[in-house]
Amino acid sequence: MALANSEAEVLGRAVTKLHAGVLAAVSGMVTGLGLCAMTIVLVLKGGPQVGQHLQLLSHYFIGYSVTWAGSLVGLAYGTITGAILGWAVGYIYNLVVRLRAQ
Repeated sequence: MALANSEAEVLGRAVTKLHAGVLAAVSGMVTGLGLCAMTIVLVLKGGPQVGQHLQLLSHYFIGYSVTWAGSLVGLAYGTITGAILGWAVGYIYNLVVRLRAQ
């Protein structure tokens, strides 16, 4: 029975640990491509005031605008922001798991 408990503990530790780097890469890709896609959709949609709500991101992302060039700037900023947030979530999650295991 002691062997079964130790196997369960090892499996529990292995399953709960996240790879912060992988989570950062995936989050960065999803966020960057999402912001780029949203910008392109609004540019294609057109209108008198194109993407006035999304345009507010220019206050945080210098150089961003709802234009074709802005979609590339948004891709870069979205990728960096998503990667940082993804890494932080993975790191904090692993820290909490490590603290709970002690």
